[in-house]
Amino acid sequence: MAASWHSIPLQVLYNVLGWVAFCSWSISFYPQVILNFKRKSVVGLNFDFVLLNLTKHSSYLIYNASLFFSSVVQRQYRQKYGLDQMIPVAANDVAFSIHAVLLTAFTLLQIVIYERGHQKVSKLAVTIVVVVWLAAAVCVFVALPHHKWLWLASCFNTVQVVMTIIKYIPQAVMNFKRKSTVGFSIGNILLDFLGGVTNYAQMTVQSIDQKSWVNFYGNIGKTLLSLVSIFFDILFMLQHYVFYPSKKKDVPPNADDVVLEEKSRDIERN
Repeated sequence: MAASWHSIPLQVLYNVLGWVAFCSWSISFYPQVILNFKRKSVVGLNFDFVLLNLTKHSSYLIYNASLFFSSVVQRQYRQKYGLDQMIPVAANDVAFSIHAVLLTAFTLLQIVIYERGHQKVSKLAVTIVVVVWLAAAVCVFVALPHHKWLWLASCFNTVQVVMTIIKYIPQAVMNFKRKSTVGFSIGNILLDFLGGVTNYAQMTVQSIDQKSWVNFYGNIGKTLLSLVSIFFDILFMLQHYVFYPSKKKDVPPNADDVVLEEKSRDIERN
């Protein structure tokens, strides 16, 4: 028998927090897209970050959709974690994943059509993406004979966790080398931070109601997603507001940054 809520107020709070997280994370894609559009340039945005992010969100969509829509996967989940356990994926998780894949793909399109300066996708990032999807294909063939669909979904969940951990690194390193965050939208980070905090709070509310923390280790991907995102969001906020504030009149280290700084200042004035 499927688990049910013991407290109506906690159920309402859970749903509210879920949709706040969904809205925050969904809207967080737009500041970067809008900034790219206004500047007609993607200089300052790390392309590896976007490519890895697309792989991450695609994997997360597969996991969320499998656990939310498939009765077979849900049955296998309850057999593993207990018949009284609630499925740790909500409608807002699926909606967010669909939206995230579409917006990240659109950002990649902007990279193709807008000014890129001397930036390009690294061979390392391309190699990582190719290896990840080849490994995913192998997992599919391993799962087929014994119908290990929960295990397969968990493989995609693992992929999205790994991508979440590494996807931020190229942008953080790029900001460090340039000593600037110009071209990388801080609005994206602030909204992503809010989404991470409310997502973690949502999981906590469910655990309190169910008097069980299986929600955290039964959906370790979602747990790590929040923690890792919050960590890097704080790092990016420190880079933007403390380490490399844009008001400084320091000379940018290369020609791309000169153009970048001038365009960004013009946009801020408007």
